[in-house]
Amino acid sequence: MSRPPSPTSELTHGCVRCGAPIPIADGMCARCNPLGLKQPAPSQAHGTVFLGIVVAVIVLFAVAKISIQGVGPFQGVVAGVVSAPPGLAVTVTVTNQGTAAGSTTCRIYDPTIQGIGPESTYADSPRVQPGKTVSFSQQVSSLGTVVRPLAVSCSNP
Repeated sequence: MSRPPSPTSELTHGCVRCGAPIPIADGMCARCNPLGLKQPAPSQAHGTVFLGIVVAVIVLFAVAKISIQGVGPFQGVVAGVVSAPPGLAVTVTVTNQGTAAGSTTCRIYDPTIQGIGPESTYADSPRVQPGKTVSFSQQVSSLGTVVRPLAVSCSNP
């Protein structure tokens, strides 16, 4: 009694157009590529994807740049400091010197201490219209409870 031949286990994957099982080395089946045209190289496919990613990043950068155009610069001043245990209540006045509305992040710090350390804190301003000034208060616990002169530095977009 003879045995039937064992099936060969050739690796396959789906045709890129119709999904029919084809050898792993091919991209399309004979039905989708009747002329037997040369298959695209993997570097072509990866290059196309890479180009798409680069174009997407450039478009996102352009949209981000346009969306913040005209916002700031912002000028910040400490308008008042009062003791408010467990820290200080600091009132900051922010002026938007730009041509578009926006908000900023201000660093509140003791100007007698050098560097950026735990003796400073950050506060987000409310939205400031172009050419307008807004005051806001921030509870600060990292600067202690002793009232002293503080400074503020507001970032520009």
